[in-house]
Amino acid sequence: MQKKTDQIHNASMQILERVGIRVHHREILDLLTKNNIKVTGEIVFFSRDQVMAGVDAAPKKFTVYARNPKHDLIIGGDSVEFGAGYGCPAIIDPDGRRRNARFDDYLNFLKLVHQCDYFKLNGGILVQPEDLGADHAHAVMAHSALCCSDKVLLGMPGRAEDVQKIMDLAGIVFGGMDRLAEKPRVLTLVNTLSPLQMDVNTLDTMRICTHYHQPVIISPGPMAGATGPVTLAGNIALGNAEALAGIAICQILQPGTPVVYGLQATTSDMRTGGISIGTPDFALQTAGCARLAKRYGLPCRGGGCSTDAQALCVQSGYESMLQMLVACQEKINLILHSAGILEGYGAMSYEKFFADLEVIGMVRHYLKGVCVDDDTLALDTITEVGPGGEYLTCRHTLENCRKVPWQPDISARNVKIGTDFNSQILLNIQSKKQKILDAYRPPDLAPEIRVRLDRYLTDLGIERNFLE
Repeated sequence: MQKKTDQIHNASMQILERVGIRVHHREILDLLTKNNIKVTGEIVFFSRDQVMAGVDAAPKKFTVYARNPKHDLIIGGDSVEFGAGYGCPAIIDPDGRRRNARFDDYLNFLKLVHQCDYFKLNGGILVQPEDLGADHAHAVMAHSALCCSDKVLLGMPGRAEDVQKIMDLAGIVFGGMDRLAEKPRVLTLVNTLSPLQMDVNTLDTMRICTHYHQPVIISPGPMAGATGPVTLAGNIALGNAEALAGIAICQILQPGTPVVYGLQATTSDMRTGGISIGTPDFALQTAGCARLAKRYGLPCRGGGCSTDAQALCVQSGYESMLQMLVACQEKINLILHSAGILEGYGAMSYEKFFADLEVIGMVRHYLKGVCVDDDTLALDTITEVGPGGEYLTCRHTLENCRKVPWQPDISARNVKIGTDFNSQILLNIQSKKQKILDAYRPPDLAPEIRVRLDRYLTDLGIERNFLE
């Protein structure tokens, strides 16, 4: 395995030295030139030493601080944390119908994520609401995330002015822009433009985040056979080159800025040209990307309950289980797209969200392994029961029955013969969803902070109906 990882690393170095990466940002091109990086037109060529200097300057592990300290997020080492779905413009309803996501859906997912103990991260583009105009979407969604949850804030990439609005809002909550810059508080994901490009929005997002010392996830997503080589090794090597270039640029912008190696190499469906994230090939690339990050000693992002299925079904179940199991086994530090994704990142589903929570619970329980100690070996109980006895009424069983066996939340068990199992699971999901939403209460937020957050939006001309 190490040999293969080294081969991919060496191929990435050759790509950066010989082919280069196009940077669509004059100011950053000038900065790179001043730092003795070779620039020809818009193409940037990094040497191995320059790349590894960027890797070495990045923290190997860091904490992102939440408004509520119990949700502080440690990224790096062997820690494994989860983030929900991200970036979807649509919702798939239980009957399989696809509709555009709306602001109410965004608020619902904020509340569901806030209530779920698996997540310490909230906000970002949980869904992209159609009823939010592009000029105000970043500000409204960040405002809602800060008011609806006290977990770590996931930022959003975009135009410089939009990313600045997110930082301004976070500054209001955390005591001013200087205080914001003292600690990592807003985690923002940026994508490269495969093959081998970075657009102005990505670079402006990196520039603003690093200015405030806020961490950035550098997340190329080359599609094998479309925006990257069809062979997995070549696709990973291409994406790795993009990730390393992004990390190097971040460290030139602001040395020591926390970064996350976020390569998410995918595949293409060669029959349609569309993205495919439910296959063993995607899982293999997830593992390969994680091992590269570990080789560099960098915190990593990847994986998730990913599927190509267009509805909650058996396909969405087995594809998601494979991807989540691989991501957790590889100890990926931040697993985004952990809950709700359908249709190859194209849509979110409330029902899939809860099915994926079940998957996360099963995988976490499995990876704990079997506990072996005097109590779990139960020799005294075995001696007491003896041959031909029963354990159901034993004291040992009573003491452990609620904490040892894994218990499902939504699975259909012990239902009558002839029952429609799928319908029963959907009923269980609907019941759980409504129970969580009914139990939701917004976390405490100082009234004067809320007033300032609201005023920031109204000063931008945003209607008050988006301030909830």
